[in-house]
Amino acid sequence: MSAVLSTAPAARDLAIAHFAAKLSYETDVSDVHADLEAGTPGVVVVDTRSLEAWEQGHIPGAVHLPTAEIPARAAELIGPDQVVVTYCWGPGCNGSTRAALAFARLGHPVKEMIGGYEYWVREGFPTRTPLGLRHNSVDPLTAPASGASCAC
Repeated sequence: MSAVLSTAPAARDLAIAHFAAKLSYETDVSDVHADLEAGTPGVVVVDTRSLEAWEQGHIPGAVHLPTAEIPARAAELIGPDQVVVTYCWGPGCNGSTRAALAFARLGHPVKEMIGGYEYWVREGFPTRTPLGLRHNSVDPLTAPASGASCAC
């Protein structure tokens, strides 16, 4: 018996609805990087981690707003029409999910950056630290070693 087929795949219409919805809630590090590099208007990336984590390294251009501070400070930092992209440490942390929920409750359009800071670093994108901009090596388990887009 097949482990994959032990539960039948969803019907076509259900699969379309599921995957379309998933893309409306999530984005990935490559797409966020592309938008930041292009200066795409209307997108703001929010680092939801602690100050200690932020200072250890963060995405250049991101806004630092820890999850617990979102209800009190979002209005002063985030425009009402900006699409918020939240991130936290990585796949093992749900901080960006909690932050996305907080922004949604405030009425902001929001997406969660899957992979978080971990995959940003692993894909070789630059980070900012107290010592300045840091260029990271590509982890070949997450992106082509050449640094070129995987184009998936």
